[in-house]
Amino acid sequence: MRKIIHIDMDAFFAAVEVRDNPKLLGKPVIIGSLKRRGVVSTCSYEARAFGVHSAMSCIRAKKLCPNAIFIDTGFDKYREVSAEIMDVFRSFTPLVEPLSIDEAFLDVSFLGDKSATYLAKEIKNAIQRKTKLTASAGVSYNKFLAKIASGMNKPDGLTVITPEDAEEFLAELPIEKFFGIGKVLAKKMKSMGIYTGGDLCRWQMNDLTRQFGKSGVFLYHVARGVDERLVVPAREQKSIGREITFAQDLWTIGKMEFELKKLSYMVAEKLQRKKRTAKSITLKIKYADFRIATRTKTFFVGVDDFDQIFGAIVELLRLHWERGKSVRLLGVSAGGLNVLGERVYSQIYLPFFV
Repeated sequence: MRKIIHIDMDAFFAAVEVRDNPKLLGKPVIIGSLKRRGVVSTCSYEARAFGVHSAMSCIRAKKLCPNAIFIDTGFDKYREVSAEIMDVFRSFTPLVEPLSIDEAFLDVSFLGDKSATYLAKEIKNAIQRKTKLTASAGVSYNKFLAKIASGMNKPDGLTVITPEDAEEFLAELPIEKFFGIGKVLAKKMKSMGIYTGGDLCRWQMNDLTRQFGKSGVFLYHVARGVDERLVVPAREQKSIGREITFAQDLWTIGKMEFELKKLSYMVAEKLQRKKRTAKSITLKIKYADFRIATRTKTFFVGVDDFDQIFGAIVELLRLHWERGKSVRLLGVSAGGLNVLGERVYSQIYLPFFV
C-alpha cells in the first residue's frame, strides 16, 4: 500500500507578507493590484471571510472587502520561500511532485518503518521552523485522496483518509469537492442527479464515458477510491514565457509592439540565464471580448537572442492581429527548450500553426 502526502501552504503569498510585516497580522490582506486589471492571486483568511477568493477581480474584491490591504510586490520573494519549502520536502523523500509554487505530492512509501501521519507532522514542523509559515497536509494511499484531504481542515490542518474510511468518505463527499471537478462540470453532473460521490458511484463506466469522454474513466475509478497515478518528481521546464494584462485595451499596433518588445527581452534574458535555446516562439493575444489567439513560429536552429525572438513576434503580430480589435493581454513564450548549443533538426521550417 502506497503512502502519499499532499502538502499545501496556507494562503501562501499573503502569509509571506504577514510574516515579513507583523503589522498586517489579523488584517484582510489581498495579493493583487487595483492599478490595472488585476486578479486576486491569494488572500488572507480574514479577507476570505468577506467572500474574497483567488482568481476574483481585484475590483470585485475591493467591493466585498473595502478595508482590504492590497499588495503587489512581485513574485521573486515567493519563489525564494517556495525553494526553501521544496528543500524541506526533499530532505524527507526524493519523490516530490510540485503542483504549483506552494503545494506538492510526496511519496513516502519506501520509508516503511515510519508512519505517514508522523512524517506529515514532521514535515509541517520543519516548514514552520524554516519559514515561520504554516501548511496543511493530507495523508492517504493515493494522490487523489491526499489532495482532497489537505484541504479539509485549513489552516494548519492534518487529515488522514485510510483505506478503511475511503468508501464512506467519498460516498458523502459533495461532487464539487472532488479534485479536478470544476464549476461547469459540477453543474452538469448535478443536472444528471450526481450530487455526491455516492451518486457518482452508481454510474457504470460506459455511461460515464458516454457523458464525459475519457474523463469518465477517471471519474469511475476515483469515486471508488482508486487512483494509480505515481508521484513523478519535477520535470524539466519545457517553456519560458511572459505576459501582461493592460489597464486599458490597446488599439494600435505601435503600442502592441512596444509592449511585446519588453516581453521579448525578458524571455530572451531568461533563456540565456538558463542556458537554453528555443525551437518555437509563440505570440498570445487576448482580445477585449476575452477570445484568445495563439500563433507560433518554429525555427530550424534553436534561438535565444532578443532580435530573433522579437522579430518573430512582430511578424506574427502583423500577420495575425485582427485589425480594429482591441487587445486586453499580450504574451510571448519560448517552447521546445534545448541545452544551449544543441541544434534542432526535429522539424523543417514550419512558419505558422495554431
